[in-house]
Amino acid sequence: MGYSVGQVSGFAGITVRTLHHYDKTGLLSPSDRSPAGYRLYSDPDLARLQQILFYRELGFPLDEIATILEDPQANALDHLRARHRLLTEQITTLQRLVEVAEHAMEVQQTGVELTPEERFEVFGEVTFDLTYATQAHLKWQHHEGHQRSMARAATHSKEDWTTIMAEAAGWRLRLTAAFDAGEPPDGERAMDLAEEHRQHISRWFTPCPTDMHGRIADDFATDPRAFALVVPPTAQRPGLAPYLHTAVHANAVRRSSPA
Repeated sequence: MGYSVGQVSGFAGITVRTLHHYDKTGLLSPSDRSPAGYRLYSDPDLARLQQILFYRELGFPLDEIATILEDPQANALDHLRARHRLLTEQITTLQRLVEVAEHAMEVQQTGVELTPEERFEVFGEVTFDLTYATQAHLKWQHHEGHQRSMARAATHSKEDWTTIMAEAAGWRLRLTAAFDAGEPPDGERAMDLAEEHRQHISRWFTPCPTDMHGRIADDFATDPRAFALVVPPTAQRPGLAPYLHTAVHANAVRRSSPA
Protein backbone atom coordinates (compact mmCIF):
# COMPACT_ATOMS: atom_id res chain seq x y z
CA MET A 1 0.00 0.00 0.00
CA GLY A 2 1.35 3.43 -0.97
CA TYR A 3 0.56 6.89 0.32
CA SER A 4 -0.15 10.03 -1.69
CA VAL A 5 1.75 13.25 -1.11
CA GLY A 6 -1.34 14.71 0.54
CA GLN A 7 -1.65 11.80 2.95
CA VAL A 8 2.03 11.95 3.89
CA SER A 9 1.81 15.71 4.37
CA GLY A 10 -1.13 15.22 6.74
CA PHE A 11 0.27 12.58 9.06
CA ALA A 12 3.90 13.78 8.93
CA GLY A 13 2.99 17.37 9.75
CA ILE A 14 4.91 18.94 6.86
CA THR A 15 3.69 20.80 3.82
CA VAL A 16 3.17 19.36 0.34
CA ARG A 17 5.58 22.02 -0.87
CA THR A 18 8.31 20.62 1.42
CA LEU A 19 7.74 17.10 0.12
CA HIS A 20 7.95 18.37 -3.46
CA HIS A 21 11.23 20.11 -2.56
CA TYR A 22 12.62 16.89 -1.08
CA ASP A 23 11.60 15.09 -4.29
CA LYS A 24 13.14 17.74 -6.52
CA THR A 25 16.47 17.66 -4.68
CA GLY A 26 16.52 13.87 -4.60
CA LEU A 27 16.44 13.69 -0.83
CA LEU A 28 13.16 11.76 -0.81
CA SER A 29 11.25 10.65 -3.87
CA PRO A 30 8.12 8.47 -3.96
CA SER A 31 9.14 5.01 -5.12
CA ASP A 32 5.73 3.50 -5.91
CA ARG A 33 3.03 4.14 -8.48
CA SER A 34 -0.72 3.77 -8.29
CA PRO A 35 -2.58 1.86 -11.04
CA ALA A 36 -3.47 5.27 -12.45
CA GLY A 37 0.18 6.29 -12.55
CA TYR A 38 0.24 8.58 -9.51
CA ARG A 39 3.43 8.53 -7.48
CA LEU A 40 3.10 7.04 -4.00
CA TYR A 41 5.32 6.83 -0.95
CA SER A 42 6.14 3.32 0.23
CA ASP A 43 6.81 2.18 3.79
CA PRO A 44 10.61 2.40 3.25
CA ASP A 45 10.06 5.95 1.93
CA LEU A 46 8.24 6.84 5.14
CA ALA A 47 11.05 5.33 7.21
CA ARG A 48 13.50 7.54 5.30
CA LEU A 49 11.25 10.56 5.85
CA GLN A 50 11.27 9.84 9.56
CA GLN A 51 15.06 9.94 9.55
CA ILE A 52 15.04 13.18 7.56
CA LEU A 53 12.67 14.83 10.01
CA PHE A 54 14.77 13.63 12.94
CA TYR A 55 17.92 15.21 11.54
CA ARG A 56 16.03 18.36 10.52
CA GLU A 57 14.76 18.72 14.09
CA LEU A 58 18.39 18.70 15.23
CA GLY A 59 19.18 21.46 12.75
CA PHE A 60 21.13 19.49 10.15
CA PRO A 61 21.18 21.12 6.70
CA LEU A 62 19.61 19.07 3.90
CA ASP A 63 22.88 18.41 2.10
CA GLU A 64 24.40 16.92 5.27
CA ILE A 65 21.29 14.79 5.80
CA ALA A 66 21.64 13.52 2.25
CA THR A 67 25.27 12.59 2.93
CA ILE A 68 24.35 10.68 6.07
CA LEU A 69 21.51 8.77 4.39
CA GLU A 70 23.16 8.06 1.06
CA ASP A 71 26.73 7.19 2.00
CA PRO A 72 26.92 3.72 3.54
CA GLN A 73 30.33 4.66 4.95
CA ALA A 74 29.06 7.83 6.61
CA ASN A 75 29.35 7.65 10.36
CA ALA A 76 26.07 9.07 11.67
CA LEU A 77 27.47 9.08 15.21
CA ASP A 78 30.26 11.47 14.22
CA HIS A 79 27.71 13.79 12.65
CA LEU A 80 25.54 13.62 15.76
CA ARG A 81 28.48 14.34 18.02
CA ALA A 82 29.40 17.38 15.96
CA ARG A 83 25.80 18.57 16.05
CA HIS A 84 25.67 18.00 19.80
CA ARG A 85 28.75 20.20 20.28
CA LEU A 86 27.25 22.93 18.11
CA LEU A 87 23.89 22.80 19.89
CA THR A 88 25.60 22.92 23.28
CA GLU A 89 27.54 26.02 22.21
CA GLN A 90 24.33 27.60 20.92
CA ILE A 91 22.54 26.81 24.17
CA THR A 92 25.33 28.49 26.14
CA THR A 93 25.17 31.54 23.90
CA LEU A 94 21.39 31.71 24.08
CA GLN A 95 21.47 31.37 27.86
CA ARG A 96 23.80 34.35 28.06
CA LEU A 97 21.45 36.29 25.80
CA VAL A 98 18.50 35.28 28.01
CA GLU A 99 20.35 36.59 31.07
CA VAL A 100 21.13 39.85 29.29
CA ALA A 101 17.50 40.18 28.19
CA GLU A 102 16.20 39.39 31.68
CA HIS A 103 18.50 41.98 33.22
CA ALA A 104 17.40 44.54 30.64
CA MET A 105 13.75 43.77 31.42
CA GLU A 106 14.39 44.05 35.15
CA VAL A 107 16.00 47.44 34.69
CA GLN A 108 13.12 48.53 32.45
CA GLN A 109 10.42 47.31 34.82
CA THR A 110 12.00 48.08 38.21
CA GLY A 111 14.34 50.97 37.48
CA VAL A 112 17.19 49.29 39.38
CA GLU A 113 20.43 49.98 37.52
CA LEU A 114 22.59 47.34 39.21
CA THR A 115 24.47 44.34 37.90
CA PRO A 116 23.15 40.92 38.99
CA GLU A 117 26.08 40.63 41.42
CA GLU A 118 25.39 44.06 42.93
CA ARG A 119 21.69 43.29 43.07
CA PHE A 120 22.33 40.12 45.07
CA GLU A 121 24.77 41.91 47.37
CA VAL A 122 22.36 44.76 48.08
CA PHE A 123 18.96 43.08 48.07
CA GLY A 124 19.85 39.64 49.39
CA GLU A 125 16.71 37.55 49.67
CA VAL A 126 14.44 40.46 48.75
CA THR A 127 13.96 39.72 45.06
CA PHE A 128 11.96 41.29 42.28
CA ASP A 129 9.46 38.93 40.67
CA LEU A 130 9.79 39.96 37.03
CA THR A 131 6.24 38.83 36.24
CA TYR A 132 4.87 41.05 39.00
CA ALA A 133 7.17 43.93 38.05
CA THR A 134 5.94 43.73 34.46
CA GLN A 135 2.29 43.59 35.49
CA ALA A 136 2.73 46.45 37.93
CA HIS A 137 4.49 48.51 35.26
CA LEU A 138 1.65 47.92 32.80
CA LYS A 139 -0.93 48.70 35.48
CA TRP A 140 0.65 51.95 36.67
CA GLN A 141 2.75 53.09 33.71
CA HIS A 142 0.53 56.09 32.95
CA HIS A 143 0.40 57.27 36.57
CA GLU A 144 2.70 60.18 37.34
CA GLY A 145 3.74 58.71 40.68
CA HIS A 146 4.90 55.46 39.07
CA GLN A 147 6.79 57.29 36.35
CA ARG A 148 8.51 59.51 38.91
CA SER A 149 9.35 56.50 41.08
CA MET A 150 10.94 54.64 38.16
CA ALA A 151 12.95 57.71 37.19
CA ARG A 152 14.20 58.20 40.77
CA ALA A 153 15.04 54.51 41.15
CA ALA A 154 17.18 54.66 38.02
CA THR A 155 19.32 57.42 39.54
CA HIS A 156 20.11 55.55 42.76
CA SER A 157 23.66 54.30 43.17
CA LYS A 158 24.68 51.07 44.82
CA GLU A 159 25.36 53.08 48.00
CA ASP A 160 21.87 54.59 47.83
CA TRP A 161 20.30 51.15 47.51
CA THR A 162 22.37 49.89 50.42
CA THR A 163 21.00 52.71 52.58
CA ILE A 164 17.45 52.14 51.32
CA MET A 165 17.61 48.43 52.12
CA ALA A 166 19.11 49.09 55.57
CA GLU A 167 16.25 51.45 56.37
CA ALA A 168 13.74 48.92 55.06
CA ALA A 169 15.28 46.11 57.11
CA GLY A 170 15.07 48.14 60.32
CA TRP A 171 11.46 49.07 59.62
CA ARG A 172 10.65 45.43 58.84
CA LEU A 173 12.03 44.32 62.22
CA ARG A 174 9.90 46.89 64.02
CA LEU A 175 6.82 45.87 62.02
CA THR A 176 7.18 42.17 62.83
CA ALA A 177 7.93 42.99 66.46
CA ALA A 178 4.69 44.99 66.72
CA PHE A 179 2.77 42.20 65.04
CA ASP A 180 4.30 39.51 67.27
CA ALA A 181 3.58 41.60 70.36
CA GLY A 182 -0.11 41.70 69.47
CA GLU A 183 -0.23 45.44 68.84
CA PRO A 184 -3.56 46.24 67.11
CA PRO A 185 -3.20 47.11 63.40
CA ASP A 186 -5.18 50.32 63.94
CA GLY A 187 -3.21 51.26 67.06
CA GLU A 188 -0.68 54.04 67.35
CA ARG A 189 2.38 51.83 67.02
CA ALA A 190 1.16 50.10 63.86
CA MET A 191 -0.04 53.35 62.30
CA ASP A 192 3.30 54.99 63.08
CA LEU A 193 5.04 52.14 61.25
CA ALA A 194 2.70 52.59 58.30
CA GLU A 195 3.52 56.30 58.26
CA GLU A 196 7.23 55.49 58.41
CA HIS A 197 6.82 53.29 55.34
CA ARG A 198 4.96 56.05 53.51
CA GLN A 199 7.70 58.55 54.31
CA HIS A 200 10.33 56.05 53.13
CA ILE A 201 8.63 55.85 49.74
CA SER A 202 8.35 59.65 49.56
CA ARG A 203 11.99 60.16 50.52
CA TRP A 204 13.50 57.69 48.08
CA PHE A 205 11.06 57.33 45.19
CA THR A 206 8.04 59.62 44.80
CA PRO A 207 5.74 61.76 46.92
CA CYS A 208 3.31 59.24 48.39
CA PRO A 209 0.01 60.71 49.56
CA THR A 210 -2.13 58.47 51.73
CA ASP A 211 -4.43 57.43 48.86
CA MET A 212 -1.44 56.18 46.86
CA HIS A 213 -0.10 54.43 49.94
CA GLY A 214 -3.47 52.73 50.31
CA ARG A 215 -3.33 51.39 46.76
CA ILE A 216 0.16 50.04 47.42
CA ALA A 217 -1.09 48.36 50.60
CA ASP A 218 -4.01 46.87 48.67
CA ASP A 219 -1.46 45.08 46.51
CA PHE A 220 0.33 43.84 49.63
CA ALA A 221 -2.89 42.25 50.87
CA THR A 222 -3.87 40.63 47.56
CA ASP A 223 -0.61 39.71 45.84
CA PRO A 224 2.13 37.78 47.72
CA ARG A 225 4.67 38.93 45.13
CA ALA A 226 4.09 42.55 46.09
CA PHE A 227 4.31 41.88 49.82
CA ALA A 228 7.54 39.91 49.30
CA LEU A 229 9.18 43.15 48.14
CA VAL A 230 8.84 44.60 51.65
CA VAL A 231 8.86 41.43 53.76
CA PRO A 232 10.70 38.44 52.25
CA PRO A 233 9.03 35.04 52.71
CA THR A 234 11.43 33.94 55.46
CA ALA A 235 10.36 36.89 57.63
CA GLN A 236 6.64 36.68 56.95
CA ARG A 237 3.96 35.50 59.37
CA PRO A 238 0.39 34.45 58.57
CA GLY A 239 -1.73 37.54 58.72
CA LEU A 240 1.12 40.04 58.49
CA ALA A 241 0.14 41.36 55.04
CA PRO A 242 -3.48 42.11 56.11
CA TYR A 243 -2.07 43.63 59.31
CA LEU A 244 0.03 46.11 57.34
CA HIS A 245 -2.88 46.76 54.99
CA THR A 246 -5.12 47.70 57.90
CA ALA A 247 -2.42 49.85 59.49
CA VAL A 248 -1.87 51.80 56.26
CA HIS A 249 -5.56 52.56 55.83
CA ALA A 250 -5.96 53.39 59.53
CA ASN A 251 -3.04 55.80 59.22
CA ALA A 252 -4.70 57.44 56.22
CA VAL A 253 -7.87 58.01 58.26
CA ARG A 254 -5.81 59.36 61.15
CA ARG A 255 -3.96 61.82 58.95
CA SER A 256 -7.16 63.04 57.31
CA SER A 257 -8.83 63.70 60.67
CA PRO A 258 -8.63 67.16 62.24
CA ALA A 259 -5.95 67.43 64.90
